[in-house]
Amino acid sequence: MFPNVPAAPGMPCAGEDRSIYRRGARRWRKLYRVNGHIFQAKRFNRRAFCAFCQDRIWGLGRQGFKCIQCKLLVHKKCHKLVQKPCSNEHVDPVEVKEDANGESTLGRASSVRSRAEPEPLPETPPAPPAPVRAEDLEPGSQRHYSLEDFELIRVIGRGSYAKVLMVELKRTKRVYAMKVIKKALVTDDEDIDWVQTEKHVFETASNHPFLVGLHSCFQTPSRLFFVIEFVRGGDLMFHMQRQRRLPEEHARFYAAEISLALHFLHERGVIYRDLKLDNVLLDHEGHIKLTDYGMCKEGVRPGDTTSTFCGTPNYIAPEILRGEEYGFSVDWWALGVLTYEMLAGRSPFDIAQAADNPDQNTEDYLFQVILEKTIRIPRSLSVKAASVLKGFLNKNPAERLGCGEGAFLDIVNHPFFKSIEWEMLEQKQVVPPFKPRLEGERDLANFPPEFTDEPVHLTPDDDTVIADIDQSEFEGFEYVNPLLMSLEDCV
Repeated sequence: MFPNVPAAPGMPCAGEDRSIYRRGARRWRKLYRVNGHIFQAKRFNRRAFCAFCQDRIWGLGRQGFKCIQCKLLVHKKCHKLVQKPCSNEHVDPVEVKEDANGESTLGRASSVRSRAEPEPLPETPPAPPAPVRAEDLEPGSQRHYSLEDFELIRVIGRGSYAKVLMVELKRTKRVYAMKVIKKALVTDDEDIDWVQTEKHVFETASNHPFLVGLHSCFQTPSRLFFVIEFVRGGDLMFHMQRQRRLPEEHARFYAAEISLALHFLHERGVIYRDLKLDNVLLDHEGHIKLTDYGMCKEGVRPGDTTSTFCGTPNYIAPEILRGEEYGFSVDWWALGVLTYEMLAGRSPFDIAQAADNPDQNTEDYLFQVILEKTIRIPRSLSVKAASVLKGFLNKNPAERLGCGEGAFLDIVNHPFFKSIEWEMLEQKQVVPPFKPRLEGERDLANFPPEFTDEPVHLTPDDDTVIADIDQSEFEGFEYVNPLLMSLEDCV
Protein backbone atom coordinates (compact mmCIF):
# COMPACT_ATOMS: atom_id res chain seq x y z
CA MET A 1 0.00 0.00 0.00
CA PHE A 2 2.92 2.32 0.75
CA PRO A 3 6.39 2.63 -0.82
CA ASN A 4 8.09 1.00 2.17
CA VAL A 5 7.66 -2.04 4.39
CA PRO A 6 6.48 -1.56 8.01
CA ALA A 7 8.92 -2.36 10.81
CA ALA A 8 6.32 -4.76 12.23
CA PRO A 9 2.88 -5.88 11.04
CA GLY A 10 0.31 -3.24 11.82
CA MET A 11 2.86 -0.48 12.39
CA PRO A 12 3.04 2.53 10.03
CA CYS A 13 5.42 2.45 7.07
CA ALA A 14 8.18 4.99 6.71
CA GLY A 15 6.65 7.85 4.77
CA GLU A 16 3.08 6.77 5.38
CA ASP A 17 0.71 9.74 5.19
CA ARG A 18 -1.76 9.06 7.99
CA SER A 19 -3.67 12.25 7.20
CA ILE A 20 -5.08 10.56 4.12
CA TYR A 21 -5.05 6.84 4.77
CA ARG A 22 -5.94 6.52 8.47
CA ARG A 23 -8.52 9.22 8.63
CA GLY A 24 -12.02 9.34 10.00
CA ALA A 25 -15.02 10.30 7.94
CA ARG A 26 -16.54 13.75 8.40
CA ARG A 27 -19.77 15.59 7.80
CA TRP A 28 -19.76 19.21 6.76
CA ARG A 29 -22.72 21.11 8.24
CA LYS A 30 -25.43 21.94 5.71
CA LEU A 31 -27.16 25.32 5.46
CA TYR A 32 -30.37 25.93 3.50
CA ARG A 33 -30.95 29.38 1.99
CA VAL A 34 -34.51 30.53 1.23
CA ASN A 35 -35.56 34.20 0.78
CA GLY A 36 -32.58 35.44 2.76
CA HIS A 37 -33.11 32.95 5.57
CA ILE A 38 -30.20 30.67 6.41
CA PHE A 39 -31.83 27.58 7.85
CA GLN A 40 -30.05 24.91 9.84
CA ALA A 41 -31.59 21.58 10.77
CA LYS A 42 -32.41 21.39 14.47
CA ARG A 43 -34.16 19.14 16.95
CA PHE A 44 -36.75 20.88 19.14
CA ASN A 45 -38.58 20.07 22.32
CA ARG A 46 -42.32 19.36 22.52
CA ARG A 47 -43.23 23.07 22.65
CA ALA A 48 -41.77 24.16 19.29
CA PHE A 49 -44.26 25.05 16.53
CA CYS A 50 -43.83 25.78 12.84
CA ALA A 51 -44.30 29.44 11.87
CA PHE A 52 -45.65 28.36 8.45
CA CYS A 53 -48.23 25.66 9.18
CA GLN A 54 -48.42 26.19 12.98
CA ASP A 55 -48.22 22.45 13.65
CA ARG A 56 -45.93 21.06 16.33
CA ILE A 57 -42.35 20.29 15.30
CA TRP A 58 -41.73 16.95 16.92
CA GLY A 59 -40.39 13.49 16.17
CA LEU A 60 -37.24 11.48 15.76
CA GLY A 61 -34.58 13.09 13.63
CA ARG A 62 -34.18 16.76 12.79
CA GLN A 63 -37.75 17.50 11.76
CA GLY A 64 -37.34 21.27 12.06
CA PHE A 65 -35.26 24.09 10.63
CA LYS A 66 -34.17 27.25 12.42
CA CYS A 67 -32.91 30.40 10.71
CA ILE A 68 -29.55 31.23 12.26
CA GLN A 69 -30.21 34.95 11.68
CA CYS A 70 -33.84 35.69 12.62
CA LYS A 71 -34.42 32.46 14.61
CA LEU A 72 -37.57 31.59 12.61
CA LEU A 73 -38.71 28.01 13.34
CA VAL A 74 -40.31 25.87 10.60
CA HIS A 75 -40.76 22.23 9.66
CA LYS A 76 -38.15 20.76 7.35
CA LYS A 77 -40.99 20.08 4.91
CA CYS A 78 -42.17 23.72 5.12
CA HIS A 79 -38.93 25.65 4.81
CA LYS A 80 -39.06 25.96 1.00
CA LEU A 81 -42.57 27.43 1.25
CA VAL A 82 -41.54 30.38 3.44
CA GLN A 83 -42.00 33.59 1.41
CA LYS A 84 -41.42 36.23 4.06
CA PRO A 85 -37.85 37.52 3.63
CA CYS A 86 -35.41 37.20 6.49
CA SER A 87 -35.25 40.39 8.54
CA ASN A 88 -31.99 39.45 10.27
CA GLU A 89 -33.86 40.30 13.45
CA HIS A 90 -35.13 37.87 16.05
CA VAL A 91 -38.66 36.62 15.34
CA ASP A 92 -40.79 35.65 18.31
CA PRO A 93 -41.64 31.97 18.15
CA VAL A 94 -45.23 30.78 17.96
CA GLU A 95 -46.68 31.06 21.44
CA VAL A 96 -47.92 27.99 23.26
CA LYS A 97 -50.81 28.10 25.72
CA GLU A 98 -52.31 25.33 27.77
CA ASP A 99 -56.06 24.75 27.98
CA ALA A 100 -57.88 23.64 31.10
CA ASN A 101 -56.90 20.06 30.43
CA GLY A 102 -53.24 20.92 30.23
CA GLU A 103 -53.14 20.42 26.43
CA SER A 104 -50.98 22.75 24.40
CA THR A 105 -52.76 25.13 22.01
CA LEU A 106 -51.50 27.76 19.62
CA GLY A 107 -51.66 31.41 20.54
CA ARG A 108 -51.44 34.26 18.04
CA ALA A 109 -47.99 34.95 16.72
CA SER A 110 -46.47 36.29 13.54
CA SER A 111 -47.11 33.53 11.02
CA VAL A 112 -45.56 33.08 7.62
CA ARG A 113 -47.85 31.63 4.96
CA SER A 114 -47.55 31.35 1.23
CA ARG A 115 -50.45 32.69 -0.85
CA ALA A 116 -49.43 30.44 -3.71
CA GLU A 117 -50.46 26.82 -3.81
CA PRO A 118 -47.81 24.84 -1.97
CA GLU A 119 -45.84 22.41 -4.09
CA PRO A 120 -46.32 18.69 -3.33
CA LEU A 121 -44.14 17.61 -0.46
CA PRO A 122 -41.88 14.56 -0.72
CA GLU A 123 -43.25 11.34 0.62
CA THR A 124 -42.19 10.27 4.07
CA PRO A 125 -39.25 7.82 3.81
CA PRO A 126 -39.75 4.28 5.07
CA ALA A 127 -39.95 4.03 8.83
CA PRO A 128 -37.00 2.43 10.62
CA PRO A 129 -37.43 -1.09 11.94
CA ALA A 130 -39.70 -1.25 14.98
CA PRO A 131 -37.92 -1.73 18.30
CA VAL A 132 -37.95 -5.22 19.72
CA ARG A 133 -40.56 -5.68 22.42
CA ALA A 134 -40.24 -8.18 25.24
CA GLU A 135 -43.23 -10.16 23.98
CA ASP A 136 -41.53 -10.53 20.57
CA LEU A 137 -38.59 -12.44 22.01
CA GLU A 138 -38.29 -16.17 22.40
CA PRO A 139 -39.56 -17.59 25.72
CA GLY A 140 -37.02 -17.06 28.45
CA SER A 141 -35.17 -14.37 26.53
CA GLN A 142 -36.82 -11.25 27.99
CA ARG A 143 -33.56 -9.57 28.87
CA HIS A 144 -31.90 -6.19 28.86
CA TYR A 145 -28.17 -5.70 28.95
CA SER A 146 -25.93 -3.40 30.97
CA LEU A 147 -22.21 -2.81 31.23
CA GLU A 148 -22.03 -5.23 34.17
CA ASP A 149 -22.99 -8.10 31.82
CA PHE A 150 -19.71 -7.78 29.92
CA GLU A 151 -16.03 -8.23 30.67
CA LEU A 152 -13.92 -5.59 28.90
CA ILE A 153 -10.90 -7.35 27.39
CA ARG A 154 -8.97 -5.11 24.98
CA VAL A 155 -9.17 -1.93 22.89
CA ILE A 156 -9.30 -2.84 19.19
CA GLY A 157 -10.17 0.48 17.54
CA ARG A 158 -10.76 4.18 17.98
CA GLY A 159 -12.46 6.90 15.95
CA SER A 160 -13.40 10.56 16.25
CA TYR A 161 -16.36 9.81 18.53
CA ALA A 162 -16.00 6.21 19.63
CA LYS A 163 -13.75 3.60 21.17
CA VAL A 164 -14.16 -0.05 20.14
CA LEU A 165 -13.46 -2.83 22.65
CA MET A 166 -13.31 -6.59 22.51
CA VAL A 167 -15.64 -7.85 25.25
CA GLU A 168 -17.03 -11.11 26.59
CA LEU A 169 -20.66 -11.65 27.52
CA LYS A 170 -20.18 -13.19 30.94
CA ARG A 171 -23.24 -15.43 30.86
CA THR A 172 -22.39 -17.21 27.60
CA LYS A 173 -18.62 -16.55 27.32
CA ARG A 174 -19.23 -15.35 23.76
CA VAL A 175 -16.89 -12.65 22.42
CA TYR A 176 -18.25 -9.46 20.84
CA ALA A 177 -17.05 -6.01 19.84
CA MET A 178 -18.43 -3.07 21.81
CA LYS A 179 -18.56 0.42 20.34
CA VAL A 180 -18.57 3.01 23.12
CA ILE A 181 -19.69 6.58 22.42
CA LYS A 182 -19.61 9.41 24.94
CA LYS A 183 -22.95 11.22 25.00
CA ALA A 184 -21.19 14.52 25.66
CA LEU A 185 -19.66 14.27 22.17
CA VAL A 186 -22.96 13.67 20.35
CA THR A 187 -25.34 16.21 21.88
CA ASP A 188 -25.24 18.20 18.63
CA ASP A 189 -28.41 17.58 16.61
CA GLU A 190 -26.63 16.11 13.59
CA ASP A 191 -24.48 13.85 15.76
CA ILE A 192 -27.55 12.43 17.51
CA ASP A 193 -29.03 11.70 14.11
CA TRP A 194 -26.04 9.68 12.94
CA VAL A 195 -26.21 7.59 16.11
CA GLN A 196 -29.86 6.81 15.36
CA THR A 197 -29.03 6.06 11.74
CA GLU A 198 -26.18 3.76 12.70
CA LYS A 199 -28.46 1.83 15.02
CA HIS A 200 -31.13 1.42 12.34
CA VAL A 201 -28.62 0.23 9.73
CA PHE A 202 -27.04 -2.18 12.22
CA GLU A 203 -30.50 -3.69 12.72
CA THR A 204 -31.04 -3.93 8.96
CA ALA A 205 -27.59 -5.46 8.42
CA SER A 206 -27.89 -8.16 11.06
CA ASN A 207 -29.03 -10.88 8.64
CA HIS A 208 -26.50 -10.29 5.85
CA PRO A 209 -23.30 -12.36 5.50
CA PHE A 210 -21.12 -9.40 4.48
CA LEU A 211 -22.33 -6.76 6.94
CA VAL A 212 -21.51 -6.50 10.65
CA GLY A 213 -24.68 -7.11 12.64
CA LEU A 214 -25.99 -5.90 15.98
CA HIS A 215 -26.33 -7.91 19.19
CA SER A 216 -27.75 -5.21 21.46
CA CYS A 217 -27.70 -1.55 22.50
CA PHE A 218 -27.79 -0.05 25.96
CA GLN A 219 -26.78 3.16 27.69
CA THR A 220 -25.53 4.71 30.90
CA PRO A 221 -25.98 8.37 31.87
CA SER A 222 -22.66 9.18 30.17
CA ARG A 223 -22.29 6.68 27.30
CA LEU A 224 -23.99 4.77 24.50
CA PHE A 225 -23.01 1.15 23.79
CA PHE A 226 -23.37 -0.86 20.58
CA VAL A 227 -22.62 -4.56 21.08
CA ILE A 228 -21.81 -5.93 17.62
CA GLU A 229 -20.22 -8.91 15.93
CA PHE A 230 -16.52 -9.35 16.64
CA VAL A 231 -14.73 -9.86 13.31
CA ARG A 232 -11.36 -11.38 14.10
CA GLY A 233 -9.36 -11.04 10.91
CA GLY A 234 -8.61 -7.32 11.09
CA ASP A 235 -9.33 -4.71 8.41
CA LEU A 236 -8.08 -4.45 4.84
CA MET A 237 -5.94 -1.45 5.77
CA PHE A 238 -3.94 -3.63 8.17
CA HIS A 239 -3.48 -6.37 5.56
CA MET A 240 -2.63 -3.93 2.76
CA GLN A 241 0.13 -2.49 4.92
CA ARG A 242 1.64 -5.96 5.05
CA GLN A 243 1.09 -7.03 1.43
CA ARG A 244 1.37 -3.66 -0.35
CA ARG A 245 -0.80 -4.83 -3.26
CA LEU A 246 -3.07 -7.77 -3.98
CA PRO A 247 -3.24 -10.24 -6.86
CA GLU A 248 -6.19 -9.61 -9.17
CA GLU A 249 -7.87 -12.81 -7.97
CA HIS A 250 -7.87 -11.51 -4.39
CA ALA A 251 -9.04 -8.01 -5.33
CA ARG A 252 -11.82 -9.46 -7.50
CA PHE A 253 -13.08 -11.63 -4.63
CA TYR A 254 -13.16 -8.76 -2.13
CA ALA A 255 -14.69 -6.31 -4.64
CA ALA A 256 -17.44 -8.83 -5.47
CA GLU A 257 -18.36 -9.44 -1.83
CA ILE A 258 -18.32 -5.69 -1.16
CA SER A 259 -20.59 -5.20 -4.18
CA LEU A 260 -23.11 -7.64 -2.73
CA ALA A 261 -23.05 -5.82 0.61
CA LEU A 262 -23.56 -2.42 -1.05
CA HIS A 263 -26.33 -3.78 -3.27
CA PHE A 264 -28.13 -5.14 -0.19
CA LEU A 265 -27.99 -1.70 1.47
CA HIS A 266 -29.09 0.09 -1.71
CA GLU A 267 -32.10 -2.22 -2.10
CA ARG A 268 -33.14 -1.16 1.39
CA GLY A 269 -32.76 2.55 0.72
CA VAL A 270 -29.37 3.05 2.37
CA ILE A 271 -26.37 4.90 0.87
CA TYR A 272 -23.27 3.69 2.74
CA ARG A 273 -21.04 6.76 2.07
CA ASP A 274 -17.98 5.57 3.98
CA LEU A 275 -16.43 2.69 2.06
CA LYS A 276 -12.67 2.57 2.72
CA LEU A 277 -9.99 0.04 3.62
CA ASP A 278 -10.48 0.69 7.35
CA ASN A 279 -14.17 -0.27 7.18
CA VAL A 280 -13.71 -3.58 5.34
CA LEU A 281 -13.11 -6.33 7.90
CA LEU A 282 -12.04 -9.93 7.30
CA ASP A 283 -13.65 -12.73 9.29
CA HIS A 284 -11.80 -15.84 10.48
CA GLU A 285 -12.44 -17.57 7.14
CA GLY A 286 -11.37 -14.61 4.99
CA HIS A 287 -14.80 -13.27 3.94
CA ILE A 288 -15.39 -9.52 4.17
CA LYS A 289 -17.80 -7.62 6.40
CA LEU A 290 -18.50 -3.91 6.12
CA THR A 291 -18.75 -1.99 9.38
CA ASP A 292 -19.32 1.55 10.68
CA TYR A 293 -22.68 2.87 9.49
CA GLY A 294 -22.47 6.36 10.99
CA MET A 295 -22.24 8.06 7.57
CA CYS A 296 -25.19 6.19 6.06
CA LYS A 297 -28.19 7.93 4.53
CA GLU A 298 -31.52 6.15 5.09
CA GLY A 299 -34.86 6.28 3.31
CA VAL A 300 -33.49 6.72 -0.23
CA ARG A 301 -35.79 5.43 -2.97
CA PRO A 302 -34.70 4.81 -6.59
CA GLY A 303 -34.24 8.21 -8.20
CA ASP A 304 -33.98 10.03 -4.86
CA THR A 305 -30.96 12.18 -4.14
CA THR A 306 -29.33 13.86 -1.17
CA SER A 307 -26.69 16.57 -0.84
CA THR A 308 -24.84 16.23 2.48
CA PHE A 309 -21.12 16.90 2.05
CA CYS A 310 -19.60 13.98 3.92
CA GLY A 311 -17.19 11.06 3.75
CA THR A 312 -13.51 10.28 4.11
CA PRO A 313 -11.62 12.80 1.91
CA ASN A 314 -9.70 10.33 -0.27
CA TYR A 315 -12.91 8.46 -1.19
CA ILE A 316 -15.35 11.33 -1.75
CA ALA A 317 -16.99 11.21 -5.19
CA PRO A 318 -16.66 14.15 -7.62
CA GLU A 319 -20.40 14.87 -7.56
CA ILE A 320 -20.21 15.47 -3.80
CA LEU A 321 -17.23 17.80 -4.26
CA ARG A 322 -19.10 19.69 -6.98
CA GLY A 323 -21.99 20.28 -4.56
CA GLU A 324 -24.41 18.28 -6.70
CA GLU A 325 -27.32 16.14 -5.56
CA TYR A 326 -26.27 12.49 -5.51
CA GLY A 327 -27.54 8.97 -4.88
CA PHE A 328 -26.12 5.46 -4.73
CA SER A 329 -23.48 6.41 -7.32
CA VAL A 330 -21.09 7.63 -4.62
CA ASP A 331 -20.69 4.12 -3.20
CA TRP A 332 -19.64 2.69 -6.57
CA TRP A 333 -17.06 5.49 -6.93
CA ALA A 334 -15.64 4.61 -3.51
CA LEU A 335 -15.49 0.93 -4.52
CA GLY A 336 -13.45 2.04 -7.54
CA VAL A 337 -11.00 3.90 -5.30
CA LEU A 338 -10.71 0.92 -2.96
CA THR A 339 -10.28 -1.58 -5.82
CA TYR A 340 -7.56 0.64 -7.32
CA GLU A 341 -5.77 0.65 -3.96
CA MET A 342 -5.96 -3.15 -3.74
CA LEU A 343 -4.64 -3.66 -7.29
CA ALA A 344 -2.08 -0.84 -7.53
CA GLY A 345 -0.92 -0.60 -3.91
CA ARG A 346 -1.55 3.13 -3.83
CA SER A 347 -4.33 5.68 -4.09
CA PRO A 348 -5.41 6.84 -7.55
CA PHE A 349 -4.96 10.36 -6.18
CA ASP A 350 -1.42 10.06 -4.86
CA ILE A 351 0.34 13.40 -5.09
CA ALA A 352 4.05 12.98 -5.85
CA GLN A 353 6.27 14.56 -3.18
CA ALA A 354 3.25 16.21 -1.57
CA ALA A 355 4.86 15.84 1.86
CA ASP A 356 7.59 18.25 0.73
CA ASN A 357 5.12 20.83 -0.57
CA PRO A 358 2.73 22.21 2.08
CA ASP A 359 0.45 23.70 -0.60
CA GLN A 360 -0.15 20.23 -2.05
CA ASN A 361 -0.59 18.51 1.30
CA THR A 362 -4.02 19.95 2.00
CA GLU A 363 -7.58 18.71 1.80
CA ASP A 364 -8.55 21.36 -0.76
CA TYR A 365 -5.70 20.32 -3.04
CA LEU A 366 -6.73 16.66 -2.71
CA PHE A 367 -10.29 17.60 -3.71
CA GLN A 368 -8.93 19.51 -6.72
CA VAL A 369 -6.95 16.44 -7.76
CA ILE A 370 -10.04 14.20 -7.46
CA LEU A 371 -12.05 16.59 -9.62
CA GLU A 372 -9.44 17.36 -12.28
CA LYS A 373 -6.75 14.68 -12.40
CA THR A 374 -6.88 12.06 -15.14
CA ILE A 375 -6.64 8.72 -13.37
CA ARG A 376 -3.77 6.66 -14.77
CA ILE A 377 -4.19 2.88 -14.68
CA PRO A 378 -0.95 0.93 -14.05
CA ARG A 379 0.17 -0.93 -17.18
CA SER A 380 0.79 -4.03 -15.09
CA LEU A 381 -2.96 -4.59 -14.68
CA SER A 382 -5.00 -6.75 -17.02
CA VAL A 383 -7.35 -5.26 -19.61
CA LYS A 384 -10.36 -6.44 -17.57
CA ALA A 385 -9.02 -4.89 -14.36
CA ALA A 386 -8.29 -1.61 -16.13
CA SER A 387 -11.80 -1.64 -17.58
CA VAL A 388 -13.55 -2.14 -14.23
CA LEU A 389 -11.47 0.66 -12.66
CA LYS A 390 -12.34 3.03 -15.50
CA GLY A 391 -15.98 2.05 -15.07
CA PHE A 392 -16.16 2.71 -11.34
CA LEU A 393 -13.94 5.82 -11.49
CA ASN A 394 -15.92 7.64 -14.17
CA LYS A 395 -16.31 11.22 -12.93
CA ASN A 396 -19.76 11.39 -14.54
CA PRO A 397 -22.10 9.46 -12.21
CA ALA A 398 -24.62 8.86 -15.02
CA GLU A 399 -21.99 6.88 -16.93
CA ARG A 400 -20.41 5.15 -13.92
CA LEU A 401 -20.44 1.37 -13.65
CA GLY A 402 -23.43 0.34 -11.53
CA CYS A 403 -25.34 3.57 -12.20
CA GLY A 404 -26.80 2.97 -15.67
CA GLU A 405 -30.03 1.27 -16.68
CA GLY A 406 -28.57 -2.13 -15.85
CA ALA A 407 -27.58 -0.92 -12.36
CA PHE A 408 -26.11 -3.77 -10.29
CA LEU A 409 -26.43 -6.25 -13.18
CA ASP A 410 -23.87 -4.19 -15.10
CA ILE A 411 -21.39 -4.99 -12.34
CA VAL A 412 -22.34 -8.67 -12.20
CA ASN A 413 -21.91 -9.00 -15.98
CA HIS A 414 -18.65 -7.04 -16.24
CA PRO A 415 -15.79 -9.13 -17.73
CA PHE A 416 -13.66 -8.52 -14.61
CA PHE A 417 -16.20 -10.51 -12.57
CA LYS A 418 -16.84 -13.21 -15.20
CA SER A 419 -15.28 -15.94 -13.04
CA ILE A 420 -17.46 -15.09 -10.02
CA GLU A 421 -20.31 -17.46 -9.16
CA TRP A 422 -22.51 -14.80 -7.59
CA GLU A 423 -25.12 -17.07 -5.99
CA MET A 424 -22.45 -19.27 -4.42
CA LEU A 425 -20.54 -16.18 -3.32
CA GLU A 426 -23.58 -14.75 -1.54
CA GLN A 427 -24.02 -18.06 0.31
CA LYS A 428 -20.33 -17.93 1.36
CA GLN A 429 -19.71 -21.14 -0.57
CA VAL A 430 -16.68 -19.74 -2.41
CA VAL A 431 -13.38 -20.34 -0.61
CA PRO A 432 -11.66 -17.00 0.13
CA PRO A 433 -8.21 -16.50 -1.43
CA PHE A 434 -6.67 -15.56 1.91
CA LYS A 435 -7.36 -16.84 5.42
CA PRO A 436 -6.09 -14.75 8.35
CA ARG A 437 -3.76 -16.53 10.74
CA LEU A 438 -5.51 -16.88 14.08
CA GLU A 439 -4.54 -18.83 17.19
CA GLY A 440 -8.02 -18.62 18.71
CA GLU A 441 -11.16 -16.51 18.85
CA ARG A 442 -9.40 -13.94 21.06
CA ASP A 443 -6.27 -13.64 18.92
CA LEU A 444 -5.62 -9.94 18.20
CA ALA A 445 -2.59 -10.39 15.94
CA ASN A 446 -4.50 -8.73 13.09
CA PHE A 447 -5.25 -5.54 15.00
CA PRO A 448 -2.84 -2.57 15.17
CA PRO A 449 -0.77 -2.44 18.40
CA GLU A 450 -1.50 1.28 18.58
CA PHE A 451 -5.00 0.23 19.67
CA THR A 452 -4.47 -3.07 21.47
CA ASP A 453 -1.75 -1.59 23.70
CA GLU A 454 -4.16 1.03 25.07
CA PRO A 455 -5.56 0.60 28.59
CA VAL A 456 -9.02 -0.91 28.37
CA HIS A 457 -10.74 0.91 31.24
CA LEU A 458 -13.40 3.58 30.75
CA THR A 459 -12.77 6.95 32.36
CA PRO A 460 -14.91 7.67 35.45
CA ASP A 461 -18.10 9.66 34.92
CA ASP A 462 -18.03 13.41 35.54
CA ASP A 463 -21.24 14.49 37.28
CA THR A 464 -20.97 18.03 35.93
CA VAL A 465 -20.76 16.73 32.36
CA ILE A 466 -23.69 14.36 32.89
CA ALA A 467 -25.79 17.20 34.29
CA ASP A 468 -25.49 19.03 30.95
CA ILE A 469 -26.70 16.04 28.89
CA ASP A 470 -30.36 15.97 27.86
CA GLN A 471 -31.11 12.30 28.49
CA SER A 472 -34.45 12.55 26.66
CA GLU A 473 -32.49 12.75 23.40
CA PHE A 474 -31.51 9.10 23.86
CA GLU A 475 -34.88 7.64 24.81
CA GLY A 476 -35.57 4.33 23.08
CA PHE A 477 -31.92 3.60 22.33
CA GLU A 478 -32.02 0.19 24.02
CA TYR A 479 -32.34 -2.79 21.68
CA VAL A 480 -31.86 -6.55 21.72
CA ASN A 481 -31.52 -8.65 18.56
CA PRO A 482 -34.16 -11.37 19.04
CA LEU A 483 -32.37 -13.85 16.75
CA LEU A 484 -29.09 -13.69 18.64
CA MET A 485 -30.93 -13.76 21.94
CA SER A 486 -32.72 -16.99 21.05
CA LEU A 487 -29.43 -18.53 19.93
CA GLU A 488 -27.84 -17.65 23.26
CA ASP A 489 -30.69 -19.26 25.14
CA CYS A 490 -29.90 -22.53 23.34
CA VAL A 491 -26.35 -22.56 24.69
